[in-house]
Amino acid sequence: MKGPGDILRTAAARFGGKIALITATRTLTFAELDALADRVAAGLAERGIRSGQPVSLYSQNRWEWIAAYHGALRAGAVVNPVNVMLTMEELAFVLRDCGAAAVFTSAEQAPRVAELTRDLPDLKAVVAFGGAEGVVSFDELLASTGEAPPFVADPAAPSTIGYTSGTTGHPKGAVQSHRAVLLNCALTATMHGRDERDVVVTALPAPHVYGNVAINGTFLAGGTVVLMERFAADEALRLIGEHHATMFEGVPAMYSMLLSAAELDTADLSSLTRCTVGGQTIPLPTIERWEKRSGAPLVELWGMTEIAGLGTTHALHAPSVPGSIGVSLPGLDVRIADLKDVQRDVPAGEPGELMVRGPLVMLGYHGNPEATREAIEPDGWLHTGDIATMDETGHVFVVDRRKDMIITGGYNVYPAEIERVLAGHPAVAMVAVGPVADEVRGELACAYVVLAGNAAANQEELIAYAGEHLAAYKRPRAVRFVDHLPATSTGKIMRRELIKQFTP
Repeated sequence: MKGPGDILRTAAARFGGKIALITATRTLTFAELDALADRVAAGLAERGIRSGQPVSLYSQNRWEWIAAYHGALRAGAVVNPVNVMLTMEELAFVLRDCGAAAVFTSAEQAPRVAELTRDLPDLKAVVAFGGAEGVVSFDELLASTGEAPPFVADPAAPSTIGYTSGTTGHPKGAVQSHRAVLLNCALTATMHGRDERDVVVTALPAPHVYGNVAINGTFLAGGTVVLMERFAADEALRLIGEHHATMFEGVPAMYSMLLSAAELDTADLSSLTRCTVGGQTIPLPTIERWEKRSGAPLVELWGMTEIAGLGTTHALHAPSVPGSIGVSLPGLDVRIADLKDVQRDVPAGEPGELMVRGPLVMLGYHGNPEATREAIEPDGWLHTGDIATMDETGHVFVVDRRKDMIITGGYNVYPAEIERVLAGHPAVAMVAVGPVADEVRGELACAYVVLAGNAAANQEELIAYAGEHLAAYKRPRAVRFVDHLPATSTGKIMRRELIKQFTP
């Protein structure tokens, strides 16, 4: 195999009639999914899509998305997986910036997508899953009579353009090689011990690198993916029991919601052999509660768009190191750099910026050499923006995002540290911490709390609880009780949205 476009074809040759993908609307074997990818590739070629041109995918999780992804790669296209939560304005920027030659989307969104792409110079087709007036229906694409074009990936050539969720200005398109995406799927599958007996339930968005690795790493090993359109705790618990899932993969907020679900008491989780969690730091009490209830280890991981998926995780049979995001994937160099001098490593146990180097690192940001130079040092080290420590065994512990750090009275306060403590209170189902302005100290930490079930707690009680575990300057100065927390399409809590949504 030379790239991710070879994963499905290789799996079909090995596993043929075995179930590859289960969704709410269709179940497909490896052979059937492989044949659908061939039809997509032929349809794209028939409409003038050529090797190296970007093809964008903009929809919720569905079997058609998976077929389109593999078909586009098979046609030699560069896949542009787009976050379905983007507004039309944001989508228009992405499509124009990458120079999309085709766009796959849902029937509901197709008319608006067709309108906003009308003047894109390179666009040859808008394809609607389910069909819509004025665009190419997915069934029509599959009915193409031509042959799938022969394509052999150059491992070093672009495979994917994944746009970051830019916090300021426009998002940047991280260009990944075929080698990087394939290696990430293969190395993740190896570290987590995936094989053809696995059944993986996931609601992670397919456009996200974590979702992509979860899906295609499972296909690579011959396992079955049970793909949810979107996450719902009761449905996830039902699917785990119904399909005798061996793995569930999600972000911390998903596990908090699973543990708070009314259906948890009667759910059958006995088939689970391990679960994974990434995307954000997870409180130790949440890990302990899930492992106790499921009987399966919860394997932490860390990754980012700029490295096509994971960068660190735990090997399945290695000793447990709770609270750590694990060790580097084979072949990836990891170091903790001084926050003021990137050339200097900090001693073991001291916080600094997590930096990575190796074959998983992106080729650069599409059309943005300045941003690329800012992100990647001349010697190849990529800035991750995460504050972390490393112990003597090479295990990495994320402290927090550098940009989320709260500076109060000259002290650095990390929201994740407060969140980990408050999550241990029995009345707290979910918590996120963000800054609020203060005339004296500059910023103060405010905790936004979703209470568990019928539990009760007040501000003074939670601040006092935090005070039992944290230094005085780290304690939250205010607590606001809310019904929900703003989240991305992966379920990652958006701390910078807290003030916007919950300040009167």
